[in-house]
Amino acid sequence: MTLPDFKNESVLAQFENFLKDKSYVNGHEATQADAAVFEQIASAPDASKYPHIARWWEHIKSFDAKELPGDKAQAEQVLKFDESAAAGGDDEVDLFGSDEDEVDPEAERIKAERVKEYEARKAKKPKAIQKSVVTFEVKPWDDETDLKAMEESVRAIEMDGLVWGASKYVPVGYGVNKLQITIVVEDDKVSMDELQERVQDLEDYVQSSDIAAMQKL
Repeated sequence: MTLPDFKNESVLAQFENFLKDKSYVNGHEATQADAAVFEQIASAPDASKYPHIARWWEHIKSFDAKELPGDKAQAEQVLKFDESAAAGGDDEVDLFGSDEDEVDPEAERIKAERVKEYEARKAKKPKAIQKSVVTFEVKPWDDETDLKAMEESVRAIEMDGLVWGASKYVPVGYGVNKLQITIVVEDDKVSMDELQERVQDLEDYVQSSDIAAMQKL
């Protein structure tokens, strides 16, 4: 059995190109053909220069060569490299006379149209609306503040993406109760800073406001 000289840079370049779309030398599993080539490459190749060979070499290294099926002669039948070719990379090596470098204008046009259509569909796809549940607290000036009137004024604030929910009065101390109200907000539409500013504008009722808790829906 005579295999190409894998110490030859041009042979390694051709083998690198060969492994671009293959996992093994022959077929879809490791065989004696892989073992035969592995024996010719004594050490792991430079992964930066020959990434496909390096990947293949590390993989074949994990096998017990004696247990691999097939015949080593298969390697010679498959790998017919030109050892006189100059090693220069993929553009200078053509193992099987491939016409992959030839461009079909019509195929390229159809491909471009499909990419354009895909991008258009992707752009139209609605984004998921991000929402948060917020526990919002409003503190009155004192125990003489009309809490119901304060709550009505707070709930009268309208913002796109804001939904007022359940509420209750929570004791603060010294006979003062604060309004605790649950709201649901669309994150992209509602600024909590702006909401607090608008609540603070209710100067007849509101001393301060606070965000007690916030959780994403």
